[in-house]
Amino acid sequence: MSIEGSTVVITGGASGIGKGMGERFAAMGANVVIADLNLDGANEVAASIGGTARECDVSSDASVASLVNDTIADTGRIDYFFANAGVGVGGDITASDELWDLSLKVNVMGPVIAARHVVPHMQSNGGGTFVVTASAAGLTTGPVSFNYAVSKHAAVGVAEWLAINHGPTVKVHAICPTIVDTPMAPDFGEVMFQPLSVAEVVDSVVAGLDAGTFIIAPNEQPMAMFLAKAHDYDGFLSNLQHRVQGLGNS
Repeated sequence: MSIEGSTVVITGGASGIGKGMGERFAAMGANVVIADLNLDGANEVAASIGGTARECDVSSDASVASLVNDTIADTGRIDYFFANAGVGVGGDITASDELWDLSLKVNVMGPVIAARHVVPHMQSNGGGTFVVTASAAGLTTGPVSFNYAVSKHAAVGVAEWLAINHGPTVKVHAICPTIVDTPMAPDFGEVMFQPLSVAEVVDSVVAGLDAGTFIIAPNEQPMAMFLAKAHDYDGFLSNLQHRVQGLGNS
């Protein structure tokens, strides 16, 4: 992973995992662009790491196009793009159309729109790295909100499609942590795993980029459950049904 001197763009960079990655990559010598709908927060993070802040609504094609074009105009290229912005709030089978729309616009169309503008640029420049912050809930559905789980499955699908159709010129990764100790954590209510720290997730991202693995999973449980799902889908569903029922009765 050659990060020193590279240009790194991180959406949702004003807090949580995005903030942690921005701090780490800046410390490694990257030119970091912190993009967020919360411009004040982006400015604060960028000022603390010597980076650049840009306002961006990841669900807007025009906003993402401005982010990409302005960054290229300033630095000449984008080497790493982290489609990290996401929303976690949601509900069960009664979740409203508005919540579904928000989840799909941010968690799915966010990476899609970013890829639309970033991947052709990377290909024309001989390569780059495109990273989607998905979730363990994108590998195996658990006791999280209906709209969140479905949208994160789709986010993994976006990354997989990009990897198949635009790799190896563009390296593509999907970050799939369990719950992380960020401002989004309370959205998930009672869960099966202890929250990861942001530092643990960032460590795994750096290691995953170095190793070139498509799925970057900061802890072992998601991949173990994913393999169990592939090996015995019915058994996997039965096991999760019992575990979810147990949470509800606790």
